[in-house]
Amino acid sequence: MELKYGLRLKPDSKIALVGSGGKTTALFQLAREYDSAVLAAAAAHMAPEQLAYADRHYQIQDRSEIPAFRPEFQGQMLLFTGAPTASEERVQGLTQDVLEVLHNRAEEHKLPLLVEADGARRMPLKAPADHEPPIPPFVDMVIVVAGLSGLGRPLQEGVVHRPDLFGKIAGLPLGETIHMRHLERVLLSPQGSLKNIPPRARKILLLNQADAVESLSGLDPLLRAVLDTYQAVGITSLGVQRRVYAVHESLAGIVLAAGGSRRYGESKQLLLWHGEPFVRQAAKTALEAGLDPVVVVTGAEEQRVRKAVADLDVRCVHNPDWERGQSSSVRTGVRALPAQVGGAVFLLADQPQIPAALVSRLMTAHAQSHAPIIVTRVDGQRANPVLFDRALFQDFKSLEGDVGGRALFDRFKLVYVPWEDPQIKFDVDTPEDYRRLLDRNIDG
Repeated sequence: MELKYGLRLKPDSKIALVGSGGKTTALFQLAREYDSAVLAAAAAHMAPEQLAYADRHYQIQDRSEIPAFRPEFQGQMLLFTGAPTASEERVQGLTQDVLEVLHNRAEEHKLPLLVEADGARRMPLKAPADHEPPIPPFVDMVIVVAGLSGLGRPLQEGVVHRPDLFGKIAGLPLGETIHMRHLERVLLSPQGSLKNIPPRARKILLLNQADAVESLSGLDPLLRAVLDTYQAVGITSLGVQRRVYAVHESLAGIVLAAGGSRRYGESKQLLLWHGEPFVRQAAKTALEAGLDPVVVVTGAEEQRVRKAVADLDVRCVHNPDWERGQSSSVRTGVRALPAQVGGAVFLLADQPQIPAALVSRLMTAHAQSHAPIIVTRVDGQRANPVLFDRALFQDFKSLEGDVGGRALFDRFKLVYVPWEDPQIKFDVDTPEDYRRLLDRNIDG
């Protein structure tokens, strides 16, 4: 997966990169993934040897020195910095008025603009000084980079840029070992990684140098802690490897519980399994897997369904058109989702036996691919649940009748997640099906 694709960058994104542990490398990698010309700028010092990665480098001291855009720039990376420092060890950053002219130039030609907004002296971790980071107000995205190679090492110079400030935010004395909880505090602090981010900018976290971590699953507690604040969290090893392991986003759960169960004769979503209504079991599965938010779509028996999940951290939304078929419930559920979710897992209320582990596996597959549709497969056959990327939400508007998202399968790429237990294919359509489910006598 390309980093640009995983972070959902637009053709004309205006991005500031801050932090440490691979910020400049991330900037150059993103720039190379664009087909168009890319404007890149340094608002802080940059090492001279890094300048050679650009196709063209301009040292700008006055806004009048910015060149006019020419056709031969197409497909090239144009890097703009200030003049060399007195020692010539680094080049200086650009002034805010020069950055504003570059922004206007990027807007005029509908080009991306990537700004490296602070420095870290190539250390894996840092805390910002009082004057940092000078993030331009026009950016629509801020990518915070942190190097995981700093974990398990002492809080000191050479590991952390400005270790005294880092320690103050993290609650860690100098010389003590940096653990994940300390990094979490800095990443979530308004005086740390969130400092000076424009209110309307999308916040992205890039946990780089993942090859320094024994197990990527060990990052799960950190992911859960930061995903409410950052709209996406990338796990990468950039540089020589140029590897994107995953890009995690908040994923929603939509429990479809609106049907009238005409074939069965009573509301299936209120049948009991393991002592609880089907719909409650499905909602608890979604919550256990970490889906957030979880939306329960009601229709027939609305009040009883609401009561069944009343004490759970879910949102019930009523579909007044439930008799028109499942497509109306799908649309109702999607409309209730916040804009920042990366996708949604659809769970059927008449399949309470779906395990949270399967939902988690779908979520992992999405983080690793951002494929439009992630489908469960058992014994070579498609099964529920299914995860849809948010890029398809607009396509649900065209669905009509008693069809769900399966109507889109022929139009988009599918990624399959294998599951060994055939029980998940079973759904309850008749009283006999229900008896078999209770007896766990399911032959698939």
